[in-house]
Amino acid sequence: MLLEKRKKMPNIVHNSCMIDPRLMTLRTFAACGSVAATAKLTGYSPSAVSAQLRELQRMLGMQLLAKDGRGVRLTSTGRHLVAESDKLVTEWERLRSSALTAEGRVQSHLGLGGFSTAAAQLLAPLAAQLRTTRPDVEVQVIEASPARCYELLIAERIDLAVVVAMQTESHMEEEFQFQQTTLLNDPLDVVLPADHPLAGRETVRLEELAEDRWISDTPGSAYRALFTAAFTAVGVSPRVAHEALEWETMVAFVGAGLGVGLLPRLATIGSTGNVRRLRLVGPGRPTRRIVASVRTGSMDSPLVGESLQILQATAHRILSERLVEEN
Repeated sequence: MLLEKRKKMPNIVHNSCMIDPRLMTLRTFAACGSVAATAKLTGYSPSAVSAQLRELQRMLGMQLLAKDGRGVRLTSTGRHLVAESDKLVTEWERLRSSALTAEGRVQSHLGLGGFSTAAAQLLAPLAAQLRTTRPDVEVQVIEASPARCYELLIAERIDLAVVVAMQTESHMEEEFQFQQTTLLNDPLDVVLPADHPLAGRETVRLEELAEDRWISDTPGSAYRALFTAAFTAVGVSPRVAHEALEWETMVAFVGAGLGVGLLPRLATIGSTGNVRRLRLVGPGRPTRRIVASVRTGSMDSPLVGESLQILQATAHRILSERLVEEN
């Protein structure tokens, strides 16, 4: 057999598609750049991926791939074929969505992906609700970086990804492949030790914390840029005393009295004691925009539309209740 069957991978959901699966494999290869990565995304073995790509070349009579060291890369013909196939995939997504709508049915599988906070605070509640309201739908949630989420969308491993808008800039060249809708504008709050002189307040301005020791992400990260921009807007240069990669780590540092930090409303303080969250007021209030991305053409899918409504309702509840719940 030229093509091997997919390995049995129970944690992977593959959508049915009328488009030649070899073309979908080529599109996935274009997104992630290697045969090994394509194999992980699709569930095929590396040898099966290579066989599919070779067979597609023979069938089309085109050189889609060229040797590149020990691997392969897309030729200009291959890149053109992938780019133009966006239109084909979009039309298929629209056809599938309209057919499901006409029948009053929903798809049997739904894949969801998102960064850690979104997966915990938005996607997990969505999956739980769908288990009750849509018991016949198999829902899978994958925690992944924004870049990984877009690869998973292209490979049809997931149908909806939740990402931070400022982390999608590297994918703007692929904007035809994806549609976005805003779920929430997530404000960043100030987190400080419970014995801080301002801890008894409900709100605070960045200028009032100009002399404090701050905890932030590493230089060059998206959140460090957001942090810096907020202080630049009020003409203050903060003193970063400690660096933390995860929100939980930053909150733990604050609880230990090492300084103060900024925490998105969507993220929780968790079980850390000796910590207070205050709402920021005044100019320079940083906000991150959380968006849901789907493959272009699938936004009208009944289940995707229903999921977006649930996500937006959950986000609204979190924004309105979190400060009260934690303080």
